[in-house]
Amino acid sequence: MKISVDMTRCTGHGFCEALAEDVFEVRSDGVTHLLDDDPAESHREAVQEAVDTCPTRALSLLEG
Repeated sequence: MKISVDMTRCTGHGFCEALAEDVFEVRSDGVTHLLDDDPAESHREAVQEAVDTCPTRALSLLEG
């Protein structure tokens, strides 16, 4: 699984970081950064919840 962050949509709400702190981090620039753009399968549930919860729909989960 691969993750993408649309930096033009991200406003740094931080829901993703709260749900999957090993994968996402909101930095001082106010947007989400990926700590791991190809996380282990064990993170799938948390990552999917982060994607689904993002209020600006800035996150995408890509298979493959």
